[in-house]
Amino acid sequence: MLTNEVKSTGDEEAIIADKLRLVDAVQRLGIGYHFEPEIEKALEKVHDMGEGLFTNIDDKGKDLHHAALRFRLLRQQGFPASQDAFRKLKNSEGRFKEWVSRDRQGLLSLYEAAHLAFNGEDILDEALIFATKNLKSPSIIQHNTNPNSFQKQIDFALRFPAWKCVPRSLARHSIDFYSEDTSQNQKLLMFAKMDFNMVQNLHQQELYEISGWWRSFDLATNFPFARERLVESYYWNVCVYFEPKYRLARIINTKIYRTLSILDDTCDNFATYEELQALSEAIERF
Repeated sequence: MLTNEVKSTGDEEAIIADKLRLVDAVQRLGIGYHFEPEIEKALEKVHDMGEGLFTNIDDKGKDLHHAALRFRLLRQQGFPASQDAFRKLKNSEGRFKEWVSRDRQGLLSLYEAAHLAFNGEDILDEALIFATKNLKSPSIIQHNTNPNSFQKQIDFALRFPAWKCVPRSLARHSIDFYSEDTSQNQKLLMFAKMDFNMVQNLHQQELYEISGWWRSFDLATNFPFARERLVESYYWNVCVYFEPKYRLARIINTKIYRTLSILDDTCDNFATYEELQALSEAIERF
């Protein structure tokens, strides 16, 4: 096992780079929940190899993409990762080197990684500003083999960084991006498409079931002032946990949200102060 002081060999780095790209693809495509133990094991191994991976961050080595990818995936998984890996991006004057702005894939990966910065990590804070500015430059897509697809990825990332994006939305857009890139693993892409449709079908069935429960209240007659926001409430739960195994949790929480909304609307429209006090006491006892 490598320590923090020992740099890995080129062959080891190539193997790790392939694993990192695969983990990133699996998570972006929304099928990571099928491989949670494997992802945990793979990233644990990457972490145990120390900070010696992808240290050749310069205009010749072009390891920026994998260094940033390693940093982001480890932090997402809860493993410690140091911002020191990006110190080489700066020159003696404390500015980012010119070649960084020309490394299109590396710059995009750095931008994604910088969103996981902790308070006080100045390098990442500055990297986010630098990457955002350069990703918005028209010259960033020049000489790219598929400029239209790459521009779409940049535009989406600038609006919804992977770390802050709703998983289902990220998966839907990632499927489109990967479909336009013939170099991607087509079997993995096909699996992602099938899985997305199956999970979406499950979500539709759940919403149908909840809608029947909601209609039983006959809001138009009994609560004409109540808000009709059932789908919105359900989608909140999909944003938190979309996986099939959380089906019951999504249904229960959506029903709770909607019941509370009726209660809230009733209090806002009809309750007196004395009635609100009595209701609050009843809820506390409950």
